[in-house]
Amino acid sequence: MSARAVFFDRDGTLMEEVGYCADPRLVKVYRGVPEALRRLKEAGWRTFIVTNQSGIGRGLITAAQYHAVERELARQIGSELIDAAYYCADAPGPGATRRKPEPAMVQEAAAEFDIDLARSWFIGDKSEDIECGWRAGTRTILVLTGYGAEQRCHPDFTAKDMTQAVEIVLATRPEGAHRRA
Repeated sequence: MSARAVFFDRDGTLMEEVGYCADPRLVKVYRGVPEALRRLKEAGWRTFIVTNQSGIGRGLITAAQYHAVERELARQIGSELIDAAYYCADAPGPGATRRKPEPAMVQEAAAEFDIDLARSWFIGDKSEDIECGWRAGTRTILVLTGYGAEQRCHPDFTAKDMTQAVEIVLATRPEGAHRRA
């Protein structure tokens, strides 16, 4: 049987939003994130980061800076708690086929790790995250951290933070994602 997974946006979901984070010293993981991820892993879930990093495509940060920030994030939360991270460096616009809300990064992870998307979740703080989850066929949770309180979208669930979002995942029966017309 294919694995089930939770896909996470990075900035504003797992760590504080700082706007094109290029400096590992600015990485501040939200309280409760490592514990929440550990609970998911202990319950048998795969975990992935799926993040747009248009600062690279816009020339505001380098790929090396992105990777340095990603290493610091992994250090703070525990590198064993994330199976893989996928990012899109494209700036918004035509030709950005991997950029959320497109589901390409989620589909790449699903193919690479044999993930059943209908039994999986996408958690993020922006409407693009929720739409990406819908397009990929997952259930969705909007967290109210980061930009979450400002978003106008229709997730399957809304949570105040990652701790509450993981509680929802763990408490919800795995009947498959809701399909949208």
